Formats: sequence, structure tokens, C-alpha cells
Amino acid sequence: MKKIFLFLSLLAMLGNALAQKKSTQKVSANKQAVIKSVDSKKKALTALSDEIWAYAEVAFQETKSSKALADYAESKGFKVERGVAEIPTAFVATYGSGKPVIGVLGEFDALPGISQKTQPTKEAFQGGGAGHGCGHNLFGVGSLAAAISIKELIEQGKLKGTIKFYGTPAEESGNGKVYMARAGLFNDLDLCFDWHPGTMTEAATQSSTALVEYNIEFFGKAAHAAGDPWNGRSALDGLELFTDGINMLREHIKPTSRMHYVIVNGGDIPNVVPEYAKVWIWIRDSKREEMDKLVERMKDIAKGGALMTGVDAKASLLSGTYEILVNRTGAEYMHKNLELLGPIKFTEAEQDYAKAIQKATDVDQVGLIGEIGPLRETSENTGGGSTDTGDVSWIVPTIRMSATTGAIGAPWHSWAEVACSGMSIGHKGMMHAAKAIGMTIVDAFENEQLRINAKAEFDKRRKGHVYKAYLSDGPPPIKSDQ
Repeated sequence: MKKIFLFLSLLAMLGNALAQKKSTQKVSANKQAVIKSVDSKKKALTALSDEIWAYAEVAFQETKSSKALADYAESKGFKVERGVAEIPTAFVATYGSGKPVIGVLGEFDALPGISQKTQPTKEAFQGGGAGHGCGHNLFGVGSLAAAISIKELIEQGKLKGTIKFYGTPAEESGNGKVYMARAGLFNDLDLCFDWHPGTMTEAATQSSTALVEYNIEFFGKAAHAAGDPWNGRSALDGLELFTDGINMLREHIKPTSRMHYVIVNGGDIPNVVPEYAKVWIWIRDSKREEMDKLVERMKDIAKGGALMTGVDAKASLLSGTYEILVNRTGAEYMHKNLELLGPIKFTEAEQDYAKAIQKATDVDQVGLIGEIGPLRETSENTGGGSTDTGDVSWIVPTIRMSATTGAIGAPWHSWAEVACSGMSIGHKGMMHAAKAIGMTIVDAFENEQLRINAKAEFDKRRKGHVYKAYLSDGPPPIKSDQ
């Protein structure tokens, strides 16, 4: 493991050295204005990020976080439409008019159960509370800062067109962007921008996994489990045969596929034959086509479990996300702007903080990587997580990046990242991302050929596919029992 981390570090340092050698072009006046705009708001942006960090609100419940971001956008001159796509915490902030129309995505939801103080040892900030273990308190604020820097240039007459900031809730669970996509909110964009907190600073050239989630319900017949069990039909038996079948299937799926589930309801009391049981299952693959095949096999397994136990089964689609459609044209511009910015400069104290977290989580103590990573080749099959940004990327060419906000190797979606996202390590990554995104948006406004080439690559990669959201009918599950 240590060799991998050292390799990544050396690769990043090599890429940064090459970048410094190659980067002889001057930063344009408009890009300098972006940098100045972001730096001038450092105190306010940091405070806003920390405010959202402390709120730590989970999917579809981000009332205070959403309001804080929307209010700040409004105070900076944006026209804000709140409660879009039937989601109270979703909003769109717009400034300018005409073409091009450029969008920036911003998330702000937290993860349940991982509350943590800003210290390198595990201790909850609020017992049993949520925490920003994916750095979304930084994500939304950094993206909005980039959008504000562009708004100022439009206001001054130095750029022409429209900038939109999307307040996108419920990424961790609920897929808020998918509902926004279904509502057509991204359809008028020429380009869209996105970033994510991480352990490397680089232009994003890798895809994600497509994901779909279902409720599988079993309906049986209750009876006394001791007195007359022969009169019962156990929904739990059907559920257990279903999960056995899913686990048998694991041997016969591709390495790119993933299946995980939780039993939501397995009955109420042992001496009653359960008449109802429910499983919540997620299925992923790096390609939607393979994922869709697994879904059909999953449905057959549910039918089989029901048939063997004499119960009924029902499969209900909850939601799902597309895999990221990579846009290397845009990534190349993002990479050049990261080169112009240079590395994130972490202090010795910040490196020691990260190493203490790595020690506490039993990974190699290699600290933080501030250097700019190289522009990596795009892998055909990407493992790992999923994101509803994937849906946006199939509607409009989407340019993405990541910025270092946490200790490399330390577990993500855990207290370790919460501890970093609420202090200076996270703040520095957020500011860097805001500048890089803003600078690349300048390119998007000024360079029509960039927009043309990014759209041509987008059309080539999607191969005529017409986007359709993985959603059941009806509004978002704002008051879901899950």
C-alpha cells in the first residue's frame, strides 16, 4: 500500500515539475480577475463553508445549508429560483443573458452518523450526528465562488453570456440531480462544470459507475409461528432466498459489477410468521448496459424466491444514476489552468495533522499531496463510486476536477474527511478549485472552439443515446421512510 501512495506522490510531483517547465503562458487579465475575486472573499467563503459543515444536514433535509448558499448567491446579484424540481432544497442562481450558457454544480449534503470535531483523533462533534465525510460543505461554496467570479466579469462587460449555479441536494442518497435533470433544468446549457473534494488535485478524466437502486418487497401471510405455522407464508423466507440468490450470483458477474443490499424489514416479532419483508438493493457497473442486465437477473431471483415460498414479490425502482461521460477536451483546458495555478501549498502543521489522521486510521503516514497531478489517460472500466453528476454529463458536456481536501489513504465517507473539511486543509482545496473552475469557465466564454470541440466529443461518446432518468413516477421522496 505504501508503494502505491509513494508512486502517486511521485507521479504528482513529476506532473507538477513538468507543468512548471511548460507553463510559460501568462495568466490573462480575466483569469487574474477570477483569482482576485476568489481571494478577496476568502474570509466569507471560509465562514460559509464552516457554517454548512456545522449544519451537516443529510439528503433532502439540507434546509439551512441550501438557504445559506442561496442567500449568499442572491446577495451577490444572482436571481435565485428556489424549490426547483419539486425539491425544497434545490435551487438555481442565474446571472446574465444570452449565449453561451454555462452551469456550475454545487452540492451540500452530509452523511449520517459520522459527526466529527476538527481534530486528528476520532471524537464526535455532535453525538450520533451527521458529518461532511465527502467534503460537500466545500463543494457547494467553492463552485458558487467560481460562479460569482464569472458574474462579476459579465457585470463589468468583460464576458458575454449567462452563468448558472445549481444548488444540487441529496447526492449521497436520493440523487437530487436526477430529479433536476428530469425537470429539464440542464437542457439549455452549453457546458457544465463540476468538482469534488479528494486526495489529489487534477483535471478529472475518469468515469464512475452507473448505479440503480430498488426496493424488493415480499408479501406473505401471517400466522402463529408455534401454534399454526402451516397456515402462514413467510415473506422473510422469500427475502432470505432472494438474498441467497443474489450472493450466488456474485460468482458470475463481471469484475466491474457491484451489488449491495440492506434488509429494511424482516418482520416484527419472532412468534409471528412475517407477512411483509423488504430489501433495499443497489446494483452498479461501469457501463449501464451491463447494469441493466443485472437488474433483470435480480428481478428473476426475486420471482424465484417468491415462487419457492408461496409469497408475492414486487420490485420497485427508486432511482439510479448514469456513469460519467468523460470530456477530455474540457479536461485539457482544466489541466492547463491547474498548471497556471500551481500546487496547493500546505503547511508543516497541516501535513502533521494529515499524518496524525493517517496514523489513527492505520494507513501509511504520507501526509497531503498538494502537487498538480498529470492528465491521466481515461480508463475503459472504472470501479468505485457513483454520482448523479453522471446524469448531467449525458445531457451537456461536463468538465470536472478534484482538489486535495484530505489525507491520502485515510477512509473517505468517514470521520477522517470530516476532520479535514472543516479546517484549513479543506479550505485551501476549496479555494484552489474555485479558481481553477473560474479560470476554465473564462476559457469557455472566450473560446467558441472549446465549446464546439467539447460538444463534438460529447456527441461522439454518447453515440446518439437519448437521456432518460432512472426514476419511478412521482415527486422526490422528501419524506421517505428510508
